Amino acid sequence: MKYPIKGSCQCGQVTYELLEPAQMVVACHCKECQKLSTSAFSITAMVDAKSVVFRGEMKHWQRSADSGNTSAAKFCPTCGNRIYHYNPTEPDKIKLKPSNLADTRVIQPVAHVWVSEKQDWFEIPAGVKVFSKQP
Repeated sequence: MKYPIKGSCQCGQVTYELLEPAQMVVACHCKECQKLSTSAFSITAMVDAKSVVFRGEMKHWQRSADSGNTSAAKFCPTCGNRIYHYNPTEPDKIKLKPSNLADTRVIQPVAHVWVSEKQDWFEIPAGVKVFSKQP
């Protein structure tokens, strides 16, 4: 992979550059992520905030997580595309939604979480870590 990798929302109002590889890529099967992705799971790339440069206005949304933490999100106000999540108490850690990167080869989950809520029809690939809930 060659960095930086550019990314953008669907309408292009929000753009960004990922400057270095993600620390980890995870597929989350919880019901909230199914709603977010309108699919069986959501992909998240764990990155340091300093490794991403964002351009464009983003709106903020948040909810309480099962852990008791706050799950906050930034998204494009025009097309609604989710860009990243974060915990406000840990602003240096970003949970990037990497499906909007120009080069999606980085989307290779090393773990699947919340498989207790996964869709029955989805088969988890061999060789990745599996967690019933949040590790």
